[in-house]
Amino acid sequence: MTERPKSSHEPSGATEPIVFVVEDDASMGRALSNLFQSVGLQVEVFGAASEMLQSKLPDVASCLVLDIRLPGLSGLDFQTELAKANIHIPIIFMTGHGDIPMSVRAMKGGAIDFLTKPFRDQDMLDAVVKAIEHDRERREADRVVTDVRTLFETLSTREREVMALVSTGLMNKQVAAELGLAEITVKIHRGHVMKKMGARSLADLLRQAELLGISRNKP
Repeated sequence: MTERPKSSHEPSGATEPIVFVVEDDASMGRALSNLFQSVGLQVEVFGAASEMLQSKLPDVASCLVLDIRLPGLSGLDFQTELAKANIHIPIIFMTGHGDIPMSVRAMKGGAIDFLTKPFRDQDMLDAVVKAIEHDRERREADRVVTDVRTLFETLSTREREVMALVSTGLMNKQVAAELGLAEITVKIHRGHVMKKMGARSLADLLRQAELLGISRNKP
């Protein structure tokens, strides 16, 4: 078993991107660790998929460099387990025994890349940079949705109904008829919705509704 670099799972919480490596070959694990550290990336190396499953992963942009053939849980099976656990870390597969069915299954499972050993250091670094950027963008998108959902939860039941109907393109008069309310009441509710959601325009509100998946659904 290789001596690992300093663990990235510090109690205080890491903030820099991390590359996780799952590789049972000690020399390959050391080589990859040295490669990633040489460009300033934090690294955490595991000798088996089960070791990573038992670790608490920090909430930072990251990627997983994963050997496809591992003792116990294989790389492809580990990819499936991560998906079941709703862990969406981008994966770069590597193998010395790659074949078409493996690569197809890996890519269908959402893998970022599939590198056959021996691979060029630059190819691996390019894949890792791409994967980390992909994860950073996904995390930012998730944060936006979470923020919008938090605002949406401050709306009353009636305000949510108004927002849902407005997002389908109905005018205030039509919303009023749909809900059995006076048009002025709908205008008041709509104003409250705009304020609570922090929407500066109808276009803003429509984008928020789309993020929440309510843009085309009536309550």
